[in-house]
Amino acid sequence: MRAMRLHSLGEPLQLDEVEAPSPGPGEVQVRIHTCGVNFGDTLIVEGRYQEKFDMPFAPGMEICAEVIELGEGVTHLKVGQRVACYAGVGGFAEMGVVPAAACVPVPDAMSDVEAAAFLIAYGTSHVALDYKAALKPGERLLVLGAAGGVGLTAVELGKLMGAEVIACARGSDKLAVARAAGADHLIDSDTGDIRAEVKALGGADVVYDPVGGAQFTAALRACNPEARMLPLGFASGDVPQVPANIILVKNISVLGFYWGGYAKLRPSVLTDSFRTLFGWYSEGRLKPHVSHVLPLEEANEALDLLKTRKATGKVVVEISKS
Repeated sequence: MRAMRLHSLGEPLQLDEVEAPSPGPGEVQVRIHTCGVNFGDTLIVEGRYQEKFDMPFAPGMEICAEVIELGEGVTHLKVGQRVACYAGVGGFAEMGVVPAAACVPVPDAMSDVEAAAFLIAYGTSHVALDYKAALKPGERLLVLGAAGGVGLTAVELGKLMGAEVIACARGSDKLAVARAAGADHLIDSDTGDIRAEVKALGGADVVYDPVGGAQFTAALRACNPEARMLPLGFASGDVPQVPANIILVKNISVLGFYWGGYAKLRPSVLTDSFRTLFGWYSEGRLKPHVSHVLPLEEANEALDLLKTRKATGKVVVEISKS
């Protein structure tokens, strides 16, 4: 099979011919149709992710695939079934082996491209806003990085959950994408004063932050009493330090959140979320936004789109068609 693999940290991926893996107990072998590209993939290839992997390996966390072979003990999936899966790595390849328990059946109406763009982005935002922050109808939600892969889904889900949504993104083109996803108010992170503009709108009750750095600090100072802040990542490259005096005086909660950790910590949180999200998709209430679809051999270019912030919503690598 073909695979785009990393041989050295920080170097471009190489297109290799490798032997297809065989499934062990509790696993399935899959033919990969599409792979969603995530900011975490850009960290993995640079060695800056919280998990490390033995090289050479194919990155790619999130796949839509067809089940080819069942490992011992797998009874809830069928050969030929189309599934989505949070794989961790291995998605930039024509075939792979994944835990059967991590596979979610894909609705017939959902395309391969949409399925590869769905689990991590929507799953992250839904668990963050619903399970962690308990976002309530009528509350004011500030989304930083609002045109990115996870940020755009936070705008869409926040609006669906009844919040008043403030979207903060870089430039008019990205803000237009956030507006189309349901944002009520827009702030240009390049030219706007986040703290002043959010306070003028009445302050934030929940802050969704995949950016970090100065934007985190500005958002914190625009929070209402008893607000909840969700640091999900640090796309700015700057990990903020939380001033304890501000969270004390305003009774603010800063809620650490790593979506992938729930796969081991409490898998039911993810499966319950997927059930809700696929239901909303089937009802036509969610519309995944994919700005770029590239072939496997252009996986390096797909990663660069995220590194250079030229994408909106998701980037997907298409490997084979179902």
